[in-house]
Amino acid sequence: MTDPVGDLLTRIRNGQRANKATITTPASKLRENLLTVLEREGYIRGFERYSVRDGIDELKVELKYNEGEPVITKIERISKPGRRVYAKIADLQKVYNGLGISILSTPRGVMSDAEARTANVGGEVLCQVF
Repeated sequence: MTDPVGDLLTRIRNGQRANKATITTPASKLRENLLTVLEREGYIRGFERYSVRDGIDELKVELKYNEGEPVITKIERISKPGRRVYAKIADLQKVYNGLGISILSTPRGVMSDAEARTANVGGEVLCQVF
C-alpha cells in the first residue's frame, strides 16, 4: 500500500456513506495518531486496536453520527505521496473559517491545526476535516 493515510480516510468516507457503525483498517502508529486527533476533536466516537492473528493488528473505528447524518461532512487528503505539502505556522489557513480542522504531522507528533498554533510548530498537512 503506497498511501496508508489516504486509505484510512477513504475507509472512513465510505463507511459513513454506507451508514456503518464501525469500520476496520490495518493498524499502524500513524493511523492511530490520526484517529486520536479525530477522536479528541469529536469527529469519531473512538477506536481500539485488536489482534487478528500473531503479528497482524487491526483498528476498529466507531463512526459518529448526529441525528442520522455523519459528523464528518468532508474529509480530504492534502499532502499526497507524489506531492508533499508543508506549512509554516504563519502560512496555515483555517478550514471553513475555523469550523473544520487540518491535521498536521509535526516534529512533536500528529496534531490538529489549533494545537500546532498553540505549540507554535508547523509541519506536513496530512488532511482537512469538516
